[in-house]
Amino acid sequence: MSFRGTETYVATDDLRVAVNAAIALERPLLVKGEPGTGKTVLAYEVAKSLGRPLIPWHIKSTTKAQQGLYEYDAVSRLRDSQLGDARVRDISNYILRGKLWEAFEADIAPVLLIDEIDKADIEFPNDLLLELDRMEFYVYETHQTVKARQRPIVVITSNNEKELPDAFLRRCFFHYIRFPDRETMERIVDVHFPNLRRDLLREALTVFYQVREVPGLKKRPSTSELLDWLKLLMVEDLPAEVLRAKDAKTSIPPMYGALLKNEQDVHLFERLAFLARRER
Repeated sequence: MSFRGTETYVATDDLRVAVNAAIALERPLLVKGEPGTGKTVLAYEVAKSLGRPLIPWHIKSTTKAQQGLYEYDAVSRLRDSQLGDARVRDISNYILRGKLWEAFEADIAPVLLIDEIDKADIEFPNDLLLELDRMEFYVYETHQTVKARQRPIVVITSNNEKELPDAFLRRCFFHYIRFPDRETMERIVDVHFPNLRRDLLREALTVFYQVREVPGLKKRPSTSELLDWLKLLMVEDLPAEVLRAKDAKTSIPPMYGALLKNEQDVHLFERLAFLARRER
């Protein structure tokens, strides 16, 4: 069992090593990187590559660790008792299984994605320490211990919105997805747009990396935004010369709404373009 990437996902050598090391060590793989670098998609591609089911758990600011284990629906049980429903005699009818429970009882060891763990409160990772370490948890209402039939492959993503506890980090295998260099980016684009004209790709990548290097940019465009931009350029059938004539550091690229995601960055490029025209 070894992850080598897929036809739709370009995995660099260091990323493949990280995934396979986490599997061998039976540790959660903690993946960080810029938004849009494929952290979430990685779990889907690992599952596809290894022929495993995927169980995604997308974390929100209101998500509690207990929800990943189970929840006791006391309100429904109270309502059913008032209606004389016989189901109330068995409390297990009101235990709602969470994503970890689902992963622990899967027939085939799945890939469990805990997506954007840093969105939850600071105690969230600590509340999952023992469960992820021992691969079991106790259900107090039914007095049962739920143990993993087979250890799932756990992929955890973080956008670095807040620091994670040291105790949690010690239990993970860490990998930072670096932003793709130009050669790797060309391979990624080829996967998505195999028929893209080479001259257009060459000029588009030049403009794209120039945009990312502009000082003072609040949000640098990511891989996913590049792909959106290229799709628009293809739809509009723009010639490569349109991009070749542009210096992204002194003018706004065509279809810039796919690359620039806030008004501060748009205003920055407008000022740069204005200053460039004054200097001519």
